[in-house]
Amino acid sequence: MIVTTFLMGSSFAVIKFGLPYASPLLLAALRFVSAGIFMALIVLMLKRPHPRTWKQWLHISFIGALQTAGVMGCIFLSLRTITASESSILTFSNPLLVIIVGTLCFQQRYAITQWIGVLFGFIGVFFTMGATLQLEVGIWIGFCGAIFWAFATHLTKRWGATLDVWVLSAYQMLVGGVLLLVASFLLEEPFLIVNASSIAIIAWLSVMSSIVQFALWFYLLQQGEPGKTSSFLFLAPLFGVISGAILLNDPLSSTLYIGGVCIIVGIYLVNRTFSSTQLRFLKKLFGKTTA
Repeated sequence: MIVTTFLMGSSFAVIKFGLPYASPLLLAALRFVSAGIFMALIVLMLKRPHPRTWKQWLHISFIGALQTAGVMGCIFLSLRTITASESSILTFSNPLLVIIVGTLCFQQRYAITQWIGVLFGFIGVFFTMGATLQLEVGIWIGFCGAIFWAFATHLTKRWGATLDVWVLSAYQMLVGGVLLLVASFLLEEPFLIVNASSIAIIAWLSVMSSIVQFALWFYLLQQGEPGKTSSFLFLAPLFGVISGAILLNDPLSSTLYIGGVCIIVGIYLVNRTFSSTQLRFLKKLFGKTTA
């Protein structure tokens, strides 16, 4: 989980480096088409079990449309107007939305401690953004990406159990990458500057931030409950802010430390199993609002 969230968070700074060399959607498309093709060849060579029904292929395609095209398209577009740190923090408000979407759309029930944990995590995200929220268009685009991710998380948990994790990761990236490529030619004026820097950036995004990251993420989702697994995504904004500060000289504020503490408390509460006595105390303390 630490490796996964580090790759997720640090990729925002790498993407920011790549934007001068390619238009946002085209850069995203190149990242995932190349990663999807490479990984598809690997799963074919290794003879990993592929879907046997059109319904399973449809599930993979739908996850790719949300997880890759939706989430990553929003991330790349948001970075045109906001910093890498802000985009990463907004995207990884995902754990809060996973629990909200799970409650409203997937009949999931969560304990009061998990809701409290998510609240702490969301407060932490707010503080890591410097305790301010400017309503730029990039902010809204980034938040839409988090919503797409929340739906993709639940669908991956629901449908992914019948799919090989490597096959799912490969073809959902390929589907999402093709959709991003189409969107690039429809929604922007695509351009690409080919040199050593742009090739290195695309290679890193394709291999480490796509193949390795998505394979680990889908594996973790299959092994655990979506709400608890997603709670660790609150670590990714910290990695995003730190990498943005180191690589892009994004400003660091004292509120980052407050946010970090809140995020750690939130992850603990979402994953902690409390006794009935402790739960009764928390219900008295915070009221009886449960999922």
